[in-house]
Amino acid sequence: MNARPEKILALQFKYFGDAVLLTPALRALREHFPQAEIHLLVPAEMTPLFQHLPWLTRVWALPRRRGRASLRETWPLISALRRERFDRSVDFAGNDRGAILSRLIGAKNRLGWDERGGFFGRRFFYTDRVVPETGWQYEAARMAKLLSGWQVRPPASLALEIHTDPKLAVSAAQFLPEPAVICHMAASQPSRQWPVQRWAEFYQLTAAAGLPVAFTTAAGWREQALAAELKQIIPAARLLPLMPDLAMFLAVLQRAKFFISGDTGPLHFAAGLGVPTLSLFGPSRPERYAPVGEKHQFLRVQQCPCGPGESVCKNNQFCLNTITPEQVFAALGKTLPGL
Repeated sequence: MNARPEKILALQFKYFGDAVLLTPALRALREHFPQAEIHLLVPAEMTPLFQHLPWLTRVWALPRRRGRASLRETWPLISALRRERFDRSVDFAGNDRGAILSRLIGAKNRLGWDERGGFFGRRFFYTDRVVPETGWQYEAARMAKLLSGWQVRPPASLALEIHTDPKLAVSAAQFLPEPAVICHMAASQPSRQWPVQRWAEFYQLTAAAGLPVAFTTAAGWREQALAAELKQIIPAARLLPLMPDLAMFLAVLQRAKFFISGDTGPLHFAAGLGVPTLSLFGPSRPERYAPVGEKHQFLRVQQCPCGPGESVCKNNQFCLNTITPEQVFAALGKTLPGL
């Protein structure tokens, strides 16, 4: 009787952008273990990012509320994962939740980062550990490096990858009938947002060039205030409605001819869908988070005093304000000739 295929579980419990940056490492895992079943455990709200990747066997959805952990809510899922009897698990998040779940799920070989932090003895919840490299590197490459603990070679490409639900193509066309430049105004931290006045000035440049532009934002009150402010300045600006869910947002985003934003999750969504991107970086580091490849460009603030963790800009002149609409329009023209 043939032995069953090896079963591997990957875990990731960070933010949306970090989740997409995991995809090159998952490809490397598939290339190294071509016959294995590869499963992925992520928070429930992130599952649309991975459900249609053909090289994953199954995506498991973890119910969670940010800032809270409930064993009562997660135990049925943990029990189901334990019954799978995974041979290996790899925790890409490297946080307390990932370490605890790795241990509870109980794979024989558990791979994680060999670093201090979190609860005492966290690193000993893994059977195999990799010491993180010092210095800044692209986050997708850093996560792929973790797999060196199993002698997995780096992926052939660090291109991000997302597949949309093909059933949503018709509905997505109703939201965005023709391809357009999509500008995402919001970010998780205000310090990473280009000012609304700058977006309005950029819109005037695109309107003069006859280029269709659509703006998006997130559902929170702060993000919706950005949209309201833009409409006050430019009543003609086109705002896409809030999407019913992430899966539909991805399907609409795939129809874009170009995508512009600060350092935020939708930037990585667009890159993963193969949409050309332009990212605007202030306090965060483009060498760590900007999408790589010929389709992707970034503009960076010079001498920004704000650290990567600063949510509010500390500069007398808002850092990202120093990136001009003319610079953004010129970068757009490199991908869309004729502007």
